[in-house]
Amino acid sequence: MKNILILIVLTSFVLSCKQKEDTKKVAEKEWSTAEKIANAHGFENWKDVSELHFTFNVERDTAHFERSWIWKPKTDDVMMISGKDTIAYNRKTVDSITLNADKSFINDKYWLLAPFQLVWDKGIQISEASKEAAPISNKEMNKISVTYPSYGGYTPGDAYDFYYDDNYMISEWIYRKGNSTEPSMMTTWEDYEDFNGITIGKAHNKPDANWKLHFTNIKVIK
Repeated sequence: MKNILILIVLTSFVLSCKQKEDTKKVAEKEWSTAEKIANAHGFENWKDVSELHFTFNVERDTAHFERSWIWKPKTDDVMMISGKDTIAYNRKTVDSITLNADKSFINDKYWLLAPFQLVWDKGIQISEASKEAAPISNKEMNKISVTYPSYGGYTPGDAYDFYYDDNYMISEWIYRKGNSTEPSMMTTWEDYEDFNGITIGKAHNKPDANWKLHFTNIKVIK
């Protein structure tokens, strides 16, 4: 009898361990490609972020443009500092006065946090992952294409091709305005740095052009 009880306990333990392992495997399998990309860039830590500061910079030949942002994602309060202008607003109550500032915020935030937009944005279509030569480096990488609906938002119908490595880190991308077949813009994703658990590509360069988009003054506050 004692041996039977021991056998039952051991069997229950083994089954319990197997069930936990199977549950873990199922949970991992349920992650979509978009979620894997977002998580590789620190998305699981985003829930703890209370404030994000960053400056959006563009260098074109000898010209320099910049604007700075403070965003409180939990309340959606936004502040833009551009030149001598400072505009503060809440994204839940955008009006005709703050509309242009919000358009700029959406653009700059997309460049900064595109891996997270893959799981934030609603109504987008994401292709199956495939292998393809990246447009700038010509290295074979993983690729997904993202298409936005033809209605709503500030730039409806646009499409993006994301090229990422086997660790799900984005290396290059193509922007296609209005889902055109030809690229409207292509840039690198580089100079990655961890900011309090959020991994950000700080620099984007165009091939064969004296152009650079980069971020400075990044601060992630929890």
